[in-house]
Order: sequence, then C-alpha cells, then structure tokens
Amino acid sequence: MKKYITIVLKCTVSFTIANVWLFRYGKQTIYRGGEATDLVSEFAAYGLSLNTMYAIGTLKVFAALLLLISIFYKKMELPPLLVIGGLMTAALYFHFSIGDALIKSLPAALMLSACTLIYFLRFQKQEEAKE
Repeated sequence: MKKYITIVLKCTVSFTIANVWLFRYGKQTIYRGGEATDLVSEFAAYGLSLNTMYAIGTLKVFAALLLLISIFYKKMELPPLLVIGGLMTAALYFHFSIGDALIKSLPAALMLSACTLIYFLRFQKQEEAKE
C-alpha cells in the first residue's frame, strides 16, 4: 500500500510542477504572489529577476522529471525530493515575505508536505527492510 501511495504522491508533485511551469506559465491563478497575473510578474513581486525565474523553473521541471523516473529507479529518489522540498520552502518564505494571504501559499505547502511524506515513507521502507 505504501508503494502505491508513494507513486501517487510522486505523480501528483511532478505533474503539478509541470502544469504550473509548462502549461499555466502565463495564466492568472488565485495562488500567484502579490498582485501577479503570471509567473513573470509573480517573480517580480518577490524582487527576483527573470533569469532567476528561468533557473528556478528549469530546476523544478528537471527535478519533477527525476521524481517521476524515481518510480522505476529508487536510487534517484532523494535528490529531486531535496531540490523540490528546498524550492517549496523558499516559495513559502517568499509568499510570507510579501504578506500574501495563506491561500496563496497552499500549493507550495502541499508540495512540501507531499515531498516530506514521500521521504518518510521511503525511510520507513528502509527500516522495515533492515528488520
């Protein structure tokens, strides 16, 4: 059962990141920081450059792809979890730093929670294998 929960969580995190960065890039959502209407204006609201936005987007999409691949190659699981978890922690910081309503932080909080749960399910599987 834990295996299937982990797979669902990995797919959810990966597809959510891909959706935001590849398909909803220029679209307005209630989750955009500040008064932003797209990703470019959201990063500007946080005081971050366009180059930073492209670097973060590339890193997130690449980590999401690795997280999907880790469904089949377990040894690849930890690096994308750490990258995505770190980036979601930073996203929460930036939402709070500009005084966003809590609802705007919800996607980052859910992605961070999912990564944390995947990590602990992984750790629990390793402990069970030792017994």
